[in-house]
Amino acid sequence: MNVTAPLARKGRPREFCVETALSAALGVFWTKGFDAASLTDLTEAMGVTRPSLYAAFGNKEQLFKSALDLYEREKLAYVSNAMAAPTARGVAEALLYGALDLLAQDDETRGCLGVLSTMACNAEADSIREDVLARQQSSKDAMIARFQRAADEGELPAGMSPQAIADYLRAIMQGLSIQARSGAGRPELEQIVETSLALWPTK
Repeated sequence: MNVTAPLARKGRPREFCVETALSAALGVFWTKGFDAASLTDLTEAMGVTRPSLYAAFGNKEQLFKSALDLYEREKLAYVSNAMAAPTARGVAEALLYGALDLLAQDDETRGCLGVLSTMACNAEADSIREDVLARQQSSKDAMIARFQRAADEGELPAGMSPQAIADYLRAIMQGLSIQARSGAGRPELEQIVETSLALWPTK
């Protein structure tokens, strides 16, 4: 997306790519979290002045929410793609291996941005926490609906709750995020994924 916005400086104004600047902001938030990311950190990474940041994105909270939108589009596309897998186990595999691929990246941006944000936000950032939780709930609802379909088609053991399976997978994915943030490498994370799939319920 080649949208540009004016960059306010002394002398003749320059233009900057909004998407490039937003990607840089995402990197800062992902590395430091919402609270610890200062406006100086953000403007330096984005290559903009504070007035330009406010003009293009609004305040820090609005910038973070825009960064979350980008994160969902670019980094979490595997979640929606997983829902199209033909079997419930295929859904689980796509979700866990998708999370693994996302988390086993460079050391600075490890862990799930949503999980890190809800854990790190202080009381003054309640609107951020609420927004992240609402996004997570939407993802959870999609997973429950997919596993309910699997249950209706007789794919799951009798009495197995679609919500419990969704919660189980989400707990594993959140655990992977915390482990990655703590320094676990891909081999360790992959063992968790493989063990979890080995315990997948079968009829």
